[in-house]
Amino acid sequence: MIDFYKNSGLEDIAARVEAGLRLDREDGLRLLKSDDLLAVGRMADTARQRKHGDRVYYILNRHINHTNICVNRCKFCAFGRDETDVGAYTLTLDEIEGKALAYRGRGITEIHIVGGLNEKLPLDYYVEMLKRVRRALPGVIIQSFTAVEIDYLARVNGMTADQVLAVLKEAGLDSLPGGGAEVFSQRVRDLVCPKKISGDRWLGVHEAAHGLGMKTNATMLYGHVETLEERIDHFIRLRELQDRTGGFLAFIPLAFHPKNTQLDQPGRSSSTGYDDLKMLALARLMLDNFDHIKAFWIMIGPKIAQVSLSFGVNDLDGTVEEEKIVHDAGAETDQRLPREEIVRMIKAAGRIPVERDTLYNIIREG
Repeated sequence: MIDFYKNSGLEDIAARVEAGLRLDREDGLRLLKSDDLLAVGRMADTARQRKHGDRVYYILNRHINHTNICVNRCKFCAFGRDETDVGAYTLTLDEIEGKALAYRGRGITEIHIVGGLNEKLPLDYYVEMLKRVRRALPGVIIQSFTAVEIDYLARVNGMTADQVLAVLKEAGLDSLPGGGAEVFSQRVRDLVCPKKISGDRWLGVHEAAHGLGMKTNATMLYGHVETLEERIDHFIRLRELQDRTGGFLAFIPLAFHPKNTQLDQPGRSSSTGYDDLKMLALARLMLDNFDHIKAFWIMIGPKIAQVSLSFGVNDLDGTVEEEKIVHDAGAETDQRLPREEIVRMIKAAGRIPVERDTLYNIIREG
């Protein structure tokens, strides 16, 4: 198989991938800078095949964004509003419960809830929200609240992240999503999200969740002001935490969408399919201790997501049902993808569809 790479200049890295050896920072940079996308994709597919064979996972899930009012107002975000802005909203507990009840008996296994940092919402709002969703959908896994939201609740309530997580876990929280990671570099955060918690704090909140036995996801928002070196450093810091805790379920690269954000400028557009596939492949290659690399079709589109199944990806996320954050930034994808379409996409790519829950317990195969 090494012959495949003879014109890529990446033969030495390919040999390490085939041997199952860990890649270092310099390897990652060489892969990101390479213009041989097929060579990088072939390596990632080798690593994926070794872990998963031909299985590709998906989930029946439901997104709820409970508020878009946010004190941070990050420059890359088109979702956040001030309380007095047109379009600002906060769902009542009854409205959230109603959204959950609407999906009772429809086979979903995950509720995904994230929103802005709304200073008018007390901790009791979040506790009652979880209790109501748990009653409405018994047995459904609740994956909710980013590390940024957990940190905010801790700060405004004079608590530690561990204490907030314990309270929310008791109320029904099962898992944290990976949002809010952006790029860990403080240089980047100072430019695009100066009010947001640091990369160290994001990692610390997830480590606290892992310490409580909660599994979480991880992300990176790429394609704005970060350098290639900062992308690789982000991968390495995630990998180091995973070495310590083993608490991450999946990694999801998130493609930046500039429309309606403060970073929207003439000539700036969303990432290309080339960059999306490269980042998904790099995730598989650099995050050797993450079992699952997910292509979020909402951000990159179903077709690139389908192609990514040959670039290291083994998970297509799920049906979603309703998504506001990326669509406010100009995403042109649908807000839901029927199970039948996900299964068709996976089979057309020559893979075996496997329905899962949040924790990757298998519900059905084929």
